[in-house]
Amino acid sequence: MAKPFTAKEWEGIRSELRANPDAYGLPRREYGSVLLGSFNIRKLGDPRKRDAATWAFLADVCRRFDLLAVQEGLDDLRGITKLKEMMGPEFALAISDATGTLPGERGVAERLAFIYNWNRVRRGEVASDISYDRSALLNAQLAHHRDIGQAFDKYFAELERLERGERKTKPVFQAPAFFLSFIRTPYLVAFEVVGHPSSRTYRLMAINAHLIYGNSIDDRRQEFSALLRWIVARVAQGSAYYKNFVLLGDLNLKFDDEQRDRQAIAKELKALGKEVGDKVGVVFPFLDPHPSQTDVFRTNARLDQTFDQIGLFYLKKDLPRHLQGRKMGDDTRLGPDYGMFNFVQLFSQVVRRKPFAHKPSSQRTAEEKAFLARFEHKVSDHMPIWVRLPLFEAPLLGPPPQ
Repeated sequence: MAKPFTAKEWEGIRSELRANPDAYGLPRREYGSVLLGSFNIRKLGDPRKRDAATWAFLADVCRRFDLLAVQEGLDDLRGITKLKEMMGPEFALAISDATGTLPGERGVAERLAFIYNWNRVRRGEVASDISYDRSALLNAQLAHHRDIGQAFDKYFAELERLERGERKTKPVFQAPAFFLSFIRTPYLVAFEVVGHPSSRTYRLMAINAHLIYGNSIDDRRQEFSALLRWIVARVAQGSAYYKNFVLLGDLNLKFDDEQRDRQAIAKELKALGKEVGDKVGVVFPFLDPHPSQTDVFRTNARLDQTFDQIGLFYLKKDLPRHLQGRKMGDDTRLGPDYGMFNFVQLFSQVVRRKPFAHKPSSQRTAEEKAFLARFEHKVSDHMPIWVRLPLFEAPLLGPPPQ
């Protein structure tokens, strides 16, 4: 079993972070801006699975955000409620029911949560799961019935091989199209960012998603594409409770060929825009390098993938004037800006006295793997990401609901 950080190491971590928060991407609180974040906190359930120092660290990080989407909350609510309580009395919680498995069946059920500072953010009246209706799924099955049939034939053929002892593991069904549902139902909640006396409010529908993690890149891309299509179509309709959306979560995007895969996503976004008449603007800042960097943020603890994403979806005609023509990352004080709290480098600098190198997992040394094992389960195997938006003189993003 991996050795947890010692009290002396935690003391060093806290001291280094207080002295150099910007070096590790921990966002500062700036009057006149709002911080939206996303954090997959690994298996956030039984509070006894984490020690007091780890809980204190997580609470210190999470209270930086005005609105934080948390993934991998388990059906055991004690973990997420403990985190919220440790963050302080000014924080509130909105959480989904368990998703990812049927009650009573084997498997890990997860909850998707929003923790928000109620001094800065108010809940709207809408909270809902996101799903495709039966007709849409049936139409997808009819449109791809030949490919689906072939996929089932291949799956059952591999099952027979398993029974004959010709393979050792149970095969995984590879769906040729999105024709069932999300592996974990995304969670949608309406929020209003209150702002300051000299500013007006942002009204937005926030979606928290933890998409499929599978061996097939096609499985991952199908869920991502289905969710994109749903959001873009809903924004284009202009009839949602609030008109503009933000997607926060662990989307499990995997870039085997980074340039090719990013271009494929950009092409898909452009095609969706044309379908709705170019009424909808879409920004996924973490798909590209920050203006201050040469590479994209690697959001997993092993620093080899950009699984976690934040996407902004808005009606172009409603884009606030103070955001028009602005590129994410140009204004690093009030925004619009984005970043990642790289606690892996923080831990490495204090515990190992050197940076944690960016390299494929297959090339990691035994010492590097042992270092990761000390916190991947206790803290998390994902790092928090964030977007900062300026508030001053922010016009309404759409009229209030009637």
